[in-house]
Amino acid sequence: MRGLVLACGPDTPELPEVEGVRVERLPARPGKTDVDPLLTDDAAAHLVVVGTDADFAAVVLRLLRRDRLADTTVGYVPTERSSAVAALWGLPGDPRHALALALGGEVDPVPLIRDDAGGVLVGRGVLGPVRGVAYCDDEVALRGLARRIEVEPDPHSAGGGPGLVVRVSRGLLFRRQITYTGRAVQLGCVPVTPVSDGVPYPRPMSRWTWYKHTEPLRLVRGLA
Repeated sequence: MRGLVLACGPDTPELPEVEGVRVERLPARPGKTDVDPLLTDDAAAHLVVVGTDADFAAVVLRLLRRDRLADTTVGYVPTERSSAVAALWGLPGDPRHALALALGGEVDPVPLIRDDAGGVLVGRGVLGPVRGVAYCDDEVALRGLARRIEVEPDPHSAGGGPGLVVRVSRGLLFRRQITYTGRAVQLGCVPVTPVSDGVPYPRPMSRWTWYKHTEPLRLVRGLA
């Protein structure tokens, strides 16, 4: 067994030693100078990210920027019980079980979501409260005020299909939620701060788009 484990942030759990697997300790939400030098290693053809959804997204972004999505498999060991990625793709909550799956499981390509500001979304994106107009592909998903808009990769399109699911929540007293699926969601609105995988964008935006990338993320999530 060969691979490279990226343990992100100071709170990652102690990991068991596995023959042929190297562990690199990185800061939370590692960037270009942290990740890119490691991607030249042969072991980087199989990565395991240990950390939060934001850490996972940061590593996936570097794979995208280095054009390594097609030749890199990625396992994920979530360190937060609230991980949207783990809930979406059925990953174990126990770190030891998650690590065993990430190192020895089968690849099941899943949709990778991008935004028009150069980022990626691997778990959940949130906007709101928001007032504006939103389209999911050609369908009007919002015209007016919404308490919250959530966007996630569509778990039912892992083998193909549109790619993302949009949930629009309206109303304060009588809350109702409408769900859409499509390739992209586009929003024009009174400025609002998008939150991707728990990380707020640095400034409010009056326009925002999340869309399915042309290549999937080669995620390890199936039992071998």
